[in-house]
Amino acid sequence: MTTWVDTPGEGRERGPLGIGRAWVDVLVRPRGFFRAGVVPGDQAPGLVFAVVVAFVFVATRFLLVPGSIPAIQGGPVLSATLALLAVTLLIAPATLHLTAAIQTLLLIALVRDRAGVSETVQTVAYATAPCALAGLPYPSLRALCAAYGAFLLVVGLSEVHGTSLTRAALAAVVPASLVFGYAFGGFGAVVSVAQAWALI
Repeated sequence: MTTWVDTPGEGRERGPLGIGRAWVDVLVRPRGFFRAGVVPGDQAPGLVFAVVVAFVFVATRFLLVPGSIPAIQGGPVLSATLALLAVTLLIAPATLHLTAAIQTLLLIALVRDRAGVSETVQTVAYATAPCALAGLPYPSLRALCAAYGAFLLVVGLSEVHGTSLTRAALAAVVPASLVFGYAFGGFGAVVSVAQAWALI
């Protein structure tokens, strides 16, 4: 699962421009993106993409909601820097691979003829695209980003693994809950919106 292929010969474009194009493509035309942009053995761009999304999410939140900065060491600037390093170097990569591992086990149980683990890692990674905007201090926007991320995961699993949307949705329930419900705060945002609208 953690094998990197430096020169796979195809797959996503590298570098900042490639990340930007992937972000727009997966948001605008997800089916075409997952069909053409996810290929065997091309995990590196997907991993970098997910790390960048997580960095932007946390950095935006720290910048606009200073109270969200954890008290780690020294003042808020040092604490924010240490937290961002932890997210970039440890938490985001570990969460991506843990989620992909869980997703793979669920796919084994639900989908007979499926693609490989590498494609699953890439699918989970690129599905996080909307959450680059989830750090803005608007619960309704964060809930929308999380919901669209879960939708992208279902569409991506369906396209990449050649299965129905229903099976993909069943396979995605737990991974989507972990990534979009908890990691990106979708569940908390939904509760905040419901409370604001006096629904609960």
